[in-house]
Amino acid sequence: MRGKGRRRASSDRPPRLTRRGRILLWGAGVCSVLILGVAGVGAWVYKDLDGNIDAADVDNKLGGDRPEKLSPGSKNILVVGSDSRDGDNAKYGKGLTTMQSDTLMLLHVPANREWATVVSFPRDSWVEISACDKGDGAMSAPHHAKINEAFAIGGMSGEVASAAACTIKTVEAGTGLRIDHFMSVDFQGFKGMVNALDGVEVCPEEAIHDEKAHLDLEAGCQTVKEEEALGYVRARYSVGDGSDVGRIGRQQEFMEALAAKAQSKLTNPSSLYGFLQSATKSLTTDKDLAGIKPLYGLAAELKDIPSDRLTFLTVPNYPREADVPTDKANVVWQFPQAAEVFTSLAKDEEIDKDQVEADAENPVHASAVRVRVLNGTGVPGRAAAVAEELRQAGFTVLDTGNAEASRNTTVSYPSGLERQAEVLASRTPGARSQRDEEAASGPVTLVVGTDLVPERIR
Repeated sequence: MRGKGRRRASSDRPPRLTRRGRILLWGAGVCSVLILGVAGVGAWVYKDLDGNIDAADVDNKLGGDRPEKLSPGSKNILVVGSDSRDGDNAKYGKGLTTMQSDTLMLLHVPANREWATVVSFPRDSWVEISACDKGDGAMSAPHHAKINEAFAIGGMSGEVASAAACTIKTVEAGTGLRIDHFMSVDFQGFKGMVNALDGVEVCPEEAIHDEKAHLDLEAGCQTVKEEEALGYVRARYSVGDGSDVGRIGRQQEFMEALAAKAQSKLTNPSSLYGFLQSATKSLTTDKDLAGIKPLYGLAAELKDIPSDRLTFLTVPNYPREADVPTDKANVVWQFPQAAEVFTSLAKDEEIDKDQVEADAENPVHASAVRVRVLNGTGVPGRAAAVAEELRQAGFTVLDTGNAEASRNTTVSYPSGLERQAEVLASRTPGARSQRDEEAASGPVTLVVGTDLVPERIR
């Protein structure tokens, strides 16, 4: 954010927040690092703040078809930055009548508490939205859309519990990770935190004029609060390349600046109280995290993690236009790299961010994978159904046919097509990849086994 405008001397610049500060402030639900400040306040303040945090019961809304927990003792916490579009939030998003999620990330805390990883999901991620309870007893049908639509569908009745449950189901289905907790932080509470600090300095390199975000800023360093602060973290189309991935980076840097300001300013009891009031009032969590004590415990677990063992990354992705030329608005997760990230977290294994980014430099697009689909289930029409799902995902399906009966779904490939086979296998849950020693050339072959659910193709 330090751009072409005025630069402050290094002597009067507040200290840059370490990655630990960022994960405690934002990755753990914006306010958990600040919960540490509650330890020194009176009991009446503690009780007052504790009562601000809303609890949402999602357990009875998730159903039984959930991923297995492969690493007991670890925690997967889904963090949603949301705006209900009611009351003061109504101006953001013309024509929207339900809850929206602008930020979505997963905080993984390992069983040994020696490292942690935060994975951001672009809101434009094109995924399958799970069938969800819309909050009025009716169920939505599974379909493909932007990932943030899950929160909107579940939130049609205005219940955060239903909105969170739909998002959890969608993320679990897409990643294979079992979500243990969730946190939802509302826009207006965010604005209150910024105001309690008398604003936060930002330094855009270029002027920002964004009608959708209600923002008009000149280039250079300046302090923003109120609607300008909200507009800055929401601005997208008028800044940089207009992508949601770019916005994620700006949001993370803004939170870094906010946390640094909080560290230097919240020595005043009145400022601290106002800040914590806004933070806790904006927070809704699952029942097990709904309170100062459990959030304090989470912060205590995170604070001793070395800064060089905290990893922040965005799920590997590329523009969906590469697979579906008419779609210029969304991104798809890049496989097998995304699957490798999810598998590592499921197994509680630390991620090498540099390696993930290096592996993602030259993606194999789904459109570059030529596939023959064979039916090994004995169920008529199964190959055609799978072929259609693959086409919708952008794969080039050459033909369909039948194969010997098979329980297991397999991907076979001739020499030279290893990477294409990896992409197909990683986007077909449960599929095993194997080289076809007899094939000198030809496409990748997918034999559909009885274990494959066509709708789960990513």
